[in-house]
Amino acid sequence: MLKSLNKENRTELSDYLAARAYEISPDMLIKTSGIIEQVRSGKDQALKELTEKYDHVTIDNPVVSTDELYAQAAKADPAFVQDLIEAASNILAYHQTQVIEPKRLDKEDGVYMGWRVIPLDSVGIYVPGGRAQYPSSVLMNAIPAKVAGVRRIVMTTPPNTEGKIPPNLAAAAIVAGVDEVIKAGGAQAVAALAYGTETIEPVDKITGPGNIFVAAAKKLVFGKVDIDMIAGPSEILVIADENANPAHVAADLLSQAEHDPMASSILLSTSQSVIDAVNAELEKQTAVLPKREIVEQSLAAFGTSVLCDSIEEAIEISNEIAPEHLELQIADPYSKLDLVTSAGSVFLGYTTCESIGDYFGGTNHVLPTSRTARFSSALGVDAFTKKSSYMYYSPEALRKHGQKITRMAQEEELEAHANAVRIRLNSMAADPFGTEQKNKAEEAAEKSLKGEA
Repeated sequence: MLKSLNKENRTELSDYLAARAYEISPDMLIKTSGIIEQVRSGKDQALKELTEKYDHVTIDNPVVSTDELYAQAAKADPAFVQDLIEAASNILAYHQTQVIEPKRLDKEDGVYMGWRVIPLDSVGIYVPGGRAQYPSSVLMNAIPAKVAGVRRIVMTTPPNTEGKIPPNLAAAAIVAGVDEVIKAGGAQAVAALAYGTETIEPVDKITGPGNIFVAAAKKLVFGKVDIDMIAGPSEILVIADENANPAHVAADLLSQAEHDPMASSILLSTSQSVIDAVNAELEKQTAVLPKREIVEQSLAAFGTSVLCDSIEEAIEISNEIAPEHLELQIADPYSKLDLVTSAGSVFLGYTTCESIGDYFGGTNHVLPTSRTARFSSALGVDAFTKKSSYMYYSPEALRKHGQKITRMAQEEELEAHANAVRIRLNSMAADPFGTEQKNKAEEAAEKSLKGEA
C-alpha cells in the first residue's frame, strides 16, 4: 500500500525527500579508509586477504587470465549471450550519437583558439557481485568508454564461491570489450583501482554502482581519481493519467522496490481510482514475488502516492523530487517532455517500462539518484573524456591587444603577469615589422592553424 501524501503539504514532501537522502556516516568512512590504506600498503596480498575476509573466497591471483575469462563465459546460456550482443549493439548505437567533435574559433586575423576532446587513458568499472549480478552494468559502463576511445578498461567484480568470475559477467566483459578483469569487490577493489598493486595498474576514473562500502570508497578516493557519482538506492516515479493500466503501473513500481529496502516507488496521478487500483495490484503482485520481503520493506518506507490536479502539476512535483527513473504513462507524453527538467532518464508512454532502459533499449542505466538529477546526468561518452583548450596569438594580435592585457593584470596587482606581455611588446617594438618574431617556426604554426600545412 502506498502512503498518500497531500500535494499541498510542502513540509511533508520536504520531510519525505530528506528521509530519502543517502548519507555515508563518519564511522563508515573511517572503516572504509582503513581498508583503503591496507590495500595501499599491502597491495596484492592485502587484496587477497580482504577478499577472503569479506567474500569468504581464497584467490591465488586477483587478475583473471584470458583462459579463465573465456572458460567462464562458455558456461553462460548461449541465448542469453545473444541477448547481450543485441543489447550491446543498441547501447553502442545510442552512445555513438553522444560523440562531441573538437571546435576551433578563428576570432580574427592572427588569433585562433579552440578545444580538443581527449579520451581518458584508463578507466575502472565496478560491477556488483555477491547475491545479485548485473551483466547489464558491464555493458552500460564499458561501451561508452569504448566509444570515447579509452585505451584501457579494467573491470572488477567479486569472485563467486569457486573463486572464479561469474559466467554471465565473463560473457558481458567479452561482449563489451573489457581489457582486464579483476576478481575483487568492495572498498578493497576500489582501492586497488585507485592506487594500484603489483599486478594492477591504477586507473584515471572509477565508475559503476556498489554497496555502501563501494560508495564510501569512491567518495574517499575522489581526487586521486575521478568518479562518476555516489549512487544511492534505486528510485522510480510514475506519472499516470486516468487511462493508465494499474497493473502496468504497479509492476513498474515494484521493479525498483525489489532492489533494496531503501528503494523508493512514487506514483503521481490525476485519478484517485487509478491510485486505488494500483494499490490493489501492488498487494496482488507483491504476494508472488521472490523478493517479497525486500519489496514490502521498500513500499512500507518509501512507497508514496500523490493525487494531482493536472499532469503539469504532477511534473512540477516530479521536478522537485528529481527521480532517477521517470515514467510518463500518459496520453501524448512527448508533448510534455520539455516540462521535465530534473530526471535521470524518462520513459514515454504506456508501453515503455523502465526495464527496457535497464537492459536493452540503448540509453544508459547508470543514473543520478537522491535528487542529484537536479544537477547531474546519466553516464555517457562525455564522462570518459576530458577537454583541453588551446590558443594562438600572432605578433600582430599581441600588439593590438597587449596593452589591454597588461592593464588587466596590473589591476589585479599581478605584475609578473603584466610583464610577460610587456617584455614581448618591448622586443617587438625594437623590430617594428616583426621580422625577427615572425620566424619560420611561427609561419609554420600559422599555416598549421589555418589548415594550410
